[in-house]
Amino acid sequence: MARERIEIRVRAFALARQILGTTELALELPTGSTVADLLDRLEADCPALGPHLGHIIVSINQNYAGRTEQLSNGDEVAIFPPVSGGCEMTHAAISEEPIDYGVLVELVAEPGAGAVVSFTGVVRDSSLGRPVDHLEYEAYPEMAVAKLRQVVTEARERWPKIRRVTVVHRVGHLDPGETAVLVAVGAPHRDDGAFEATRFIIDRIKEIVPIWKKEGWSDGARWLEGEYRPQPGE
Repeated sequence: MARERIEIRVRAFALARQILGTTELALELPTGSTVADLLDRLEADCPALGPHLGHIIVSINQNYAGRTEQLSNGDEVAIFPPVSGGCEMTHAAISEEPIDYGVLVELVAEPGAGAVVSFTGVVRDSSLGRPVDHLEYEAYPEMAVAKLRQVVTEARERWPKIRRVTVVHRVGHLDPGETAVLVAVGAPHRDDGAFEATRFIIDRIKEIVPIWKKEGWSDGARWLEGEYRPQPGE
């Protein structure tokens, strides 16, 4: 009996697109295949891609993925080299997976950054004197990532000396103690805007990035709304 198959949509960018000669292709793989299996298949189909696979980056459904992550039918898998831009790099993401503080802050650390400032937003176990059982975050993912990048651009305009910036926000079910959002900013010196930019970014996220929070208790839940109303074009 033939093994069941899954269908994967592969999107390629930059050098990966150039080597493959296409921006998109559909592949069938055996059920249970991993990212590593997919890359092996791509290399078999296009040997010229092989020398670049050691540093290629992979995302599954717009979330960064490791080589051992298993693929599912209908997944959109993107392959691309590390983001260009050197010290001006911005890493902005909406994540369903727990935020790894060490890994993400490391993206900001580089020889030109003598100061790295970070803010971590953590789920509290109470709100307004009432015990909180959990939070649920929902986002409009594509718009949210675009707005996260916009916020970083606004910060760079105010504090042009800041260098690498990482902004990641969780979605889904979070328990007290879990990290909901991380902002990290690097700058040459502590007086070059790293503190101010970090504060600006987290405050601005709460104004214009389409992410919503539902607060859950033992006997119910409710969506929380802010009072800021973004203006057209903001």
